Amino acid sequence: MAFADIVRSIENRSNTAALKWSTKKGWQPEVTGFSGYGSGRRVRVLARVLMSNPEKLLIDAPSHSITQRAQRGWRQFFTIQVPNLPVTVTVGEKTIASVTNHNGYVDLLVEDHGLKPGWHTVSIQAEGSKPTDARVLIVDDSARIGLISDIDDTIMVTWLPRALLAAWNSWVLHTNTRKPVPGMNRFYEALLKDHPEAPVFYLSTGAWNTFETLQSFINKHKLPDGPMLLTDWGPTPTGLFRSGQEHKKVQLRNLFIEYPDMKWILVGDDGQHDPLIFSEAVEEHPNRIAGVAIRQLSPSEHVLSHGTTASLSTITTNGGQGVPVVHGKDGYELLKRYETNPFVS
Repeated sequence: MAFADIVRSIENRSNTAALKWSTKKGWQPEVTGFSGYGSGRRVRVLARVLMSNPEKLLIDAPSHSITQRAQRGWRQFFTIQVPNLPVTVTVGEKTIASVTNHNGYVDLLVEDHGLKPGWHTVSIQAEGSKPTDARVLIVDDSARIGLISDIDDTIMVTWLPRALLAAWNSWVLHTNTRKPVPGMNRFYEALLKDHPEAPVFYLSTGAWNTFETLQSFINKHKLPDGPMLLTDWGPTPTGLFRSGQEHKKVQLRNLFIEYPDMKWILVGDDGQHDPLIFSEAVEEHPNRIAGVAIRQLSPSEHVLSHGTTASLSTITTNGGQGVPVVHGKDGYELLKRYETNPFVS
């Protein structure tokens, strides 16, 4: 048996024991709705069901101690998921029955939903829980440009994946202490100025547990609203940790398939593998990429991110296929380079 199999087995047994314990204590299933997306043809609804203590204490006051703030952060990651639980999802006038997967997630495609373009609220109810709302974005069929943005070190300064700083940023610091990359909101505003119907997707290797915190960050710093495509940390059938590169490649491919008539602007940073992932996307789908923007980390940020002073991967100045690419240390510099090398006419 591989080490990942052993870890996954321990995780499953621990969650089963915690599920039994919490049920005896009177805890109840609680649904967290994520932001989904779709087209006129179908919509993808995303959510997760975890056990919740109905008597849990709220410790969100900013005046609380570091210990209390740490509890507020780390409780996002120590959860009790509810697998194989019946769930009903109501989209417009259509109700679909499903079940949570082994990690408590709901990932459901609803066909022929009848919703008009724009944001909508759908209802999700798990067996034994109260109904919960989730938002879904129906992209207008006339949209021809979309934006896909990374989060960590692209719009938010996090210095991931350095263990200590990652833990502090994710577990202790609250939304109002997370630092935005300067000027990215201005840069995105310029990218979308001539394309008001363009959808924005945030594609990250961050955990779904941080969804609400990230949504608050995006709202607070006036970044464009859009569905988030995050991932689940932990062992998989093929490894001890989930592959962040594979997650991004799969989600990019899903978006290319879902919106076949759309060209994409890809925005990331050179702290990890975004240039490599974007280069492959350009090579495989040159006619589907309108442009690429790469935020360049400083040497010290590179050291904090992956241990060396230089980027791990690069992308050529024309994307290798005539696709325009701009580089810059922040949103202001990217905007300046973009104005002299626009992606779409």
